[in-house]
Amino acid sequence: MKAAIINEVGQIPTYGDYAEPVAKAGQVLINVNASALSNLTKMRAMGQHYSVDNQSNFIPGVDGVGNTLDGRRVYFAMTEAPYGGLANQTVVDERMIVPIPDEVDDIMAAAIANPGMSSWAALVYRAGLKPGQTVLINGATGSAGSLAIKIARHLGAGKVIVTGRDDKKLSELGADEYVSFDSTKKADKEGMIKNLKPLASAGIDIVLDYLWGDSALAIMIAIAKSDYKQPTRFITIGSAAGKKEVALPSALFRSSKLELIGSGINSVSVLNLLESIAGVYHMVAQEGLKIPTTVFSLPEIQEAWVAPTAPRAVVKVR
Repeated sequence: MKAAIINEVGQIPTYGDYAEPVAKAGQVLINVNASALSNLTKMRAMGQHYSVDNQSNFIPGVDGVGNTLDGRRVYFAMTEAPYGGLANQTVVDERMIVPIPDEVDDIMAAAIANPGMSSWAALVYRAGLKPGQTVLINGATGSAGSLAIKIARHLGAGKVIVTGRDDKKLSELGADEYVSFDSTKKADKEGMIKNLKPLASAGIDIVLDYLWGDSALAIMIAIAKSDYKQPTRFITIGSAAGKKEVALPSALFRSSKLELIGSGINSVSVLNLLESIAGVYHMVAQEGLKIPTTVFSLPEIQEAWVAPTAPRAVVKVR
């Protein structure tokens, strides 16, 4: 079969021939239709994600959309190594599939699953969002962050605040409040704390953080210094700012009701991650929600691999 192949961890995949998978007991073969190039797929292929098992000569792609041999159209995840989603066919545990509503096409189902799941799982299973609560989204101009605004509202958030670098983009996202910043400038860090403090005092119940780094620290400081008396759950989802470590003063947590919680593979069960994707698909089917995509064919994998993260790159396999 044809596939995108990683010969060594860290290399860009090449297009070539690969042995077809064989399903064992409890597994199901999938004829792949499409697979999105999410940050998770790329980081695992580069050996840079905590969930990766370093190996060579494997097919990347943590998830995708396809048809089972009996004709069911499904989303699939957690493919069985060395097989991934970027191939004509893959194999997964039969429990790792989610039915796709007819209203959601293959490209959108592949594109929206991972970014949608990231905020849905965080809000439902880690933050315990209650109707009317205020949610702040740090890194809201990316695919996952902008989608998180709509998901937070769908799940009952009463107010949404967004933060990020691009002032113009932030103003166009439809949030209730926005604060822009440039974390490379000390004045902007201090300004961000100053601008966020009154918003924090009015009440921020949940933070969804896609960036980590200095902006995350500034948000925590603003919340800790605010007058809000209820707990704030700070949910770290990613580190897109490129800074994996932040020096966190213990006084931030001893002097406030700030709670730091992670959300991702292992901190959320696989079952709950799949339930989150099912929820996202139901929302898409109900509301006609879409995100921007760029579609590539499987032979174009090298071009697709280095394409910008937005619009979301999706590889159409068949």
